[in-house]
Amino acid sequence: MSQTPSPGPAGSSQLIRQLNAQRVLHCMWGREPSTATELMHATGLTRATILTLCRDLTEQGWLQVSENSRQAGQYTKGRPALRYAFREDACHVIGVDAGLHQVTAAVANLRGVEIGCATRPSNPQGSDAPLQPAPERRRTILDTIDAALAQAGLTHADVACLVIAVPAPVDCSGHSPKGLNEFWSLMNPELITLGAEHGWDCAVDNDANLAALAELDLASGAAEDSFAVILSGERLGAGIVMDGSLLHQSRGGIGELGMLDLVQGVESSNGLGWWARHLAREALKQAPGHSGPLGAATPEEVTSEHVFAAAEQGDRLALEIMDQLADRLARICVVLAGLLDLDRILVSGAIAPALTDVAARAKHKLTQYLYAPWLRIEASALGADAVRRGAIRLAVDRIKDQALPGGPAA
Repeated sequence: MSQTPSPGPAGSSQLIRQLNAQRVLHCMWGREPSTATELMHATGLTRATILTLCRDLTEQGWLQVSENSRQAGQYTKGRPALRYAFREDACHVIGVDAGLHQVTAAVANLRGVEIGCATRPSNPQGSDAPLQPAPERRRTILDTIDAALAQAGLTHADVACLVIAVPAPVDCSGHSPKGLNEFWSLMNPELITLGAEHGWDCAVDNDANLAALAELDLASGAAEDSFAVILSGERLGAGIVMDGSLLHQSRGGIGELGMLDLVQGVESSNGLGWWARHLAREALKQAPGHSGPLGAATPEEVTSEHVFAAAEQGDRLALEIMDQLADRLARICVVLAGLLDLDRILVSGAIAPALTDVAARAKHKLTQYLYAPWLRIEASALGADAVRRGAIRLAVDRIKDQALPGGPAA
């Protein structure tokens, strides 16, 4: 039986050099300008290796020579040491929240700091008009990206990676299931190909997954924290983190909540925003001439925003609706936490700021259905930014993982 020859010394040496270069680059990614001595302590590599790798990374465009130690006020005698700085503008990334009713694109540097953002309407909210056809949706996303780049003062050539979040399950290849649910296909009309024209690395993922990824950046608990992020606007979806890692399956089905159709007291995967509007319409029809703040809107005009604003003013009908939302949320939490033994559940998305009280009530109601005194139910602090920030986080991670060999323009 023939054996695969082992790499020769030259190949092994090159591999070790690439691994060491990646170690230095990853170390510099989150650091302030550093000297070779500081990088030696941080990486465990020798001075000669550090100096060689920093020179290579500078030539490739990942690092730049910063002010020396004397100029930085850290050195007073002898030859000043060079300081190397990570080039956060070596290339840029784009994160897109391609929601049902609007598309938001943000351009960010390699530290994830946004430098340009734009929003465009998608399918009209509350309209009975058909959803955008695939070519129109793709064009809306591209137009939003171009507007964000214009605000940032950048061109297509300045971008290395694009990540698009969609309200649909997405498999490991960036595709959504076809045939079973037309909505999924319309939300993700082969968006994985959008970056090809400009030579960008491109990824598509579920919006709730990316909202959960954004929450990982804010996680103040232990590294083994396990939680679910529920996106709850018009529809429900969940991103699930177990032991500090976002769960993925190759088919992309983790976090799909269609089974809620079978849960007593929920019977639907419609989101809390949808239910707030629906319950308000029914309540106003049964109480014509309601004198509270909620009565200022007709059943046909009322929105979830009307409900939340009226509840803030103590409107009786609105408060009853908020209580119903809390019970619905509690039952959803029973399904997720009871199955996965989670530490916490966060309600995320644009609706989140209005659901702080609903989350607190859901925690109280949970005791009727499930013994889980440790479980926290909270409204996310990220609100409408969660999905976009998660998309940027993934884009930066992809650049970081793919860095070397070559450079940011490779």
